[in-house]
Amino acid sequence: MRQLYHFWLSPYSRKVRLVLAEKKLDFELKAEPVWERRDEFLLLNPAGEVPVLEDEDGTVLCDSTVICEYLDEISDEEPKLLGSNPKERAEIRRLVAWFDGKFNREVTDHLLGEKLLKRFFSTGTPDTKVLRAGRTNAAYHLDYIGWLFERRNWLAGDHLTMADLAAAAQISVIDYMGDINWSKHPRAKDWYMRIKSRPSMRDILADRQASFPPSSHYAELDFE
Repeated sequence: MRQLYHFWLSPYSRKVRLVLAEKKLDFELKAEPVWERRDEFLLLNPAGEVPVLEDEDGTVLCDSTVICEYLDEISDEEPKLLGSNPKERAEIRRLVAWFDGKFNREVTDHLLGEKLLKRFFSTGTPDTKVLRAGRTNAAYHLDYIGWLFERRNWLAGDHLTMADLAAAAQISVIDYMGDINWSKHPRAKDWYMRIKSRPSMRDILADRQASFPPSSHYAELDFE
């Protein structure tokens, strides 16, 4: 069976998990403590980063974008998450780059990095200024999600695509930490409720860490 080396609160790992579930591909999760920099893991990915997918034939793939596009190509499950024509693919890839890059850099890195990763990497205590900046940036991005969802059936167009999964992966991480005031972002909330109800989200919503519990509404499909 294919194996996915992951970290439970890595948005990139979550994105791959969502694609695997949407494509109905069997896989086994292997938690990887990247801060330990295990030699066995570095042989799979010298960058020392998750996610890493080891496919059934022994093929090893690194980088979430590479993995997700590979999975979309090898699966016959419809719809294609990267679209069916060049214009669709261009818009989907633009939004995936937005959430993987801009959103992660301006929001997730700030909040996850300060609240949790500093603890794991023993690099100090949370910086309240950085946390405040992350929450401020999150509001801007949630407004953009709401703007997109007002004009489209899903974020990139008429059907669910990789853009929605990339966004959901990031949003689910900061929602786990309780850093979203959903009452101020009703259209983004409508979108998130919709994707949250998909079967592919069930395992994500079941994630728990005893020393770092989720927000009270994290797994609720109808939430405040």
